[in-house]
Amino acid sequence: MEYLIAFTIVMVFMLIGDWVSAVTKAFIPSIFITAVLFAIGFWTIIPKDIVAKASFNTAFTGMGVSLLLVHLGTLMSLKELINQWKAVCIALLGVLGTLVLTLTVGTLIFDWHTVVAAIPPLTGGMVATLLMTDGLKAAGATALVALPVSMFILHSFIGYPMTAILLRKEGRRLKEEFKSGKGHIDPNAPKITGMADSLDTKKHILHLPEQFQSPVFIIVRVALIALLGNWLAGLMNGVINANVICLILGVLAHQLGLLEDNALTRAGVFNWLIYGLMAYVFSQLSLTTPDIIGGILIQILVLIALGILGMFIASYLLAKPFGMSKQMAFACSLTALFGFPADFILTTEVCHTIADNDQEEEYLTQNMLPKMLVGGFATVSMASVIIASVFLKLI
Repeated sequence: MEYLIAFTIVMVFMLIGDWVSAVTKAFIPSIFITAVLFAIGFWTIIPKDIVAKASFNTAFTGMGVSLLLVHLGTLMSLKELINQWKAVCIALLGVLGTLVLTLTVGTLIFDWHTVVAAIPPLTGGMVATLLMTDGLKAAGATALVALPVSMFILHSFIGYPMTAILLRKEGRRLKEEFKSGKGHIDPNAPKITGMADSLDTKKHILHLPEQFQSPVFIIVRVALIALLGNWLAGLMNGVINANVICLILGVLAHQLGLLEDNALTRAGVFNWLIYGLMAYVFSQLSLTTPDIIGGILIQILVLIALGILGMFIASYLLAKPFGMSKQMAFACSLTALFGFPADFILTTEVCHTIADNDQEEEYLTQNMLPKMLVGGFATVSMASVIIASVFLKLI
């Protein structure tokens, strides 16, 4: 009974966050509301081990992160990344701009460990946050754990509305371009209706027959690849982080046909895994107090401002050489603040609301959505994992 109550409370907090996000059309991110509920709960009446009692403990996270990184590899299409190489370059160079400003100006304002602990979640998302919180606790730097968690919670609160404004501006520009006859719908472009649909689904060299694609067989293959990644990392004595290897192996397995597109979603376990990992991130708020959060709030906001300024400078300078509008280039860089599915939801919603008819919506979608999706892949799914793995060695 006690464990079921704990699980129910954790899921109710997640649900409230989702509902608020849906009502406000993602203007107020779900993770912000859920984090506030957890923080208030931990500071008042909720037991600090409620997430562990709900079964989302350290063991679950250790397993879950490896599985999730292999799964992220199955979301990537190398063909699409190559086709949208300009968006990939702008997104990655935007992240580089973030690192340059935060590691130079940021370290002049705050101490080195503060910057190192907070920056990886700014260039990525939940996985980077998990890696940093676990790394900080393993290093005995529990006083810094609140930094990556707070960064994860707050940066999307700024990134969502800012990206929506930029996409609306780009949408209006493309709409006028289409109306004037300068822009045309590409009849050969794939119609993207969701993440799995945006990926290359052709049969690969080692494509497995349909009858073998049962949920449990998908899970076993993902687990074996994750196990291989951790084993290889052990052989290399951690020179390359296990999480990076899991991501790379996931990409390779997907390209060879050993894993399907969107593997864990097809297996029906992705939502369980992602909610559990999110709950574990929020559980780190049990180590904080109102005084701690108040003390680091200015640090987080300043680092977010520096990071976004770095993205802006990089995208502003690169927009013209790469043949993009400034607002589209900046929006591609900002995908580092949230990634999928927020980039998909924001872009499709803007295309739908800006367009006056189906033809305009299709033109807007063709010209905006692929850039946003691959930008999120390049930053959140790839770059942030590598950055977090490197920064763990700098603590």
